[in-house]
Amino acid sequence: MNLSPDDNRLLTELCEQHGVSPDKVLKLLETVRDYELKDRRTGVYDALRDILKTRFPTDAEAKQ
Repeated sequence: MNLSPDDNRLLTELCEQHGVSPDKVLKLLETVRDYELKDRRTGVYDALRDILKTRFPTDAEAKQ
């Protein structure tokens, strides 16, 4: 997903505040967008659940 520099900075700040990986949020957004283009959204909740269960390191963890 292509975000503007301002949007990317805002996403990073919000993710740091809430202890969430920006990569996980981007993956969730991409998945929702992919399913929006389909005639039927069957499986979207399973796909989102799989992403939520997956471990993505936060920026703070990745810097260590």
